[in-house]
Order: sequence, then C-alpha cells, then structure tokens
Amino acid sequence: MLTWSEQWRRAALRMLWAGWVVLGLLGFEALPQALLRPLENRYPVPDPEAVGRHVGVIVLGGATQHPGSYQAHAQVPLGEAAERMSLPVGLMRQHPQLDLVFSGGEGRLVATGVSEAQLAKAFYEEQGMDLGRVTLEGGSRTTRENARLVADLLGARCQQPWLLVTSAWHMPRAVPEFEAVGCRVTPYPVDFRTGADTLWTEYSLARSLLLWQTALHEWLGWAVYGVTR
Repeated sequence: MLTWSEQWRRAALRMLWAGWVVLGLLGFEALPQALLRPLENRYPVPDPEAVGRHVGVIVLGGATQHPGSYQAHAQVPLGEAAERMSLPVGLMRQHPQLDLVFSGGEGRLVATGVSEAQLAKAFYEEQGMDLGRVTLEGGSRTTRENARLVADLLGARCQQPWLLVTSAWHMPRAVPEFEAVGCRVTPYPVDFRTGADTLWTEYSLARSLLLWQTALHEWLGWAVYGVTR
C-alpha cells in the first residue's frame, strides 16, 4: 500500500507530465486559427469602387505599442496590427474626398500620459497627411466607448456612409457597437491572422499562445457585448 507521500509524488508527476503535454499541444497554430477564422471571415473587404462611395474612414486604435519608446526616441511604435494605421493612409491618398476619424485613448492600467490618438497624430504627420482631414478622439478605452464617443463627435454626420477599419477578428464585435449608436458603417477588415487553412506542421509555441490570447479574448468579448448590448 502506497504511503500518502508516495501518492502525492505520483499525482504531482502525472500533473507535471499532463501540463507538458497540454503546453506542447498549444503550440499547434491550427487550433487557435480555427477559432479566429470564422471571426475574420465574417465581413468581406470592400472593392475599390465601393470605397469611393463613402465620406470617410473611422479607424480604431490598437495598432500602437507602448508609448515609452515614442517618448524616448520620437518614433511611433507600430505593432502586429499596423495595417489599422497604414491602410487608411493609402485610401485617403487614392480618394481625396475621404476624411479620417481616429478613435483610441489609453486603456493601460498604469497611465503613461500618451494616448493612442496622440501617437496617431504623430504617425499621420510622419506620413505627410493633411491633418485638416483628420479628427482625433482620444478618450475611449474600449470598443463600446469607441462607438459612443465617435458618434458624439460626428453627430448627424455619423449617419453618412463611413468605412470602419479595424482588425478582421475584431470586426464582428465592433460593427454592432457602431450600428447601435446610429452610425452607418461599412466594415473594412485588416490585420488578418489566418489564411484559407492552416497545416498541422505549423508549430510555434510563442506565436500560437498569442493567437490563443487573441481568439479567447475576442470570443469572450463578443459574448459579453452581446449580452449587455
């Protein structure tokens, strides 16, 4: 008969090995990408002709990294979602009638004093954009606040046709929030994290964990927003 200490040791070893197995499985990118793919495929990218029928672009924050590097080096740090910032620059150069509204405050637990809107202004200045066509909203910390504050900022103009630019996986949560406040938006998804399929040979623990974080955060946020809307 095993003693209590031996039983505890065997149980600890089983849990340790189970943990290693689970950690190893988490590195297969096909699993989190299967969760992200239905979110990203919810809305198609508008064709170029449709873009010209809009009055402007609403861009949601989430593309910039910690502002500490900007404060130290005066260069805007873009993250993996850089397309949120870069794609609207091309759209506005191709379509001179478009205005741009950027929405993004500072949602960090410990404030740095630099909002995403401030970083966006610096970025658009670096790109040589006409800031007379750019409106900045720097008070929002969540997607719901993005929609509410942009609607307040635009007033009746929010009922005109606007392109909404955010990450493809974030779009299913963002579009209903803007529609709920009376804004007329056409989704323009960017920052895709998945392709048509993912081979099981694609393995990276570091990247896969980030994909898991994105997928679980977005599905949970979508569910919570749906219940509380």
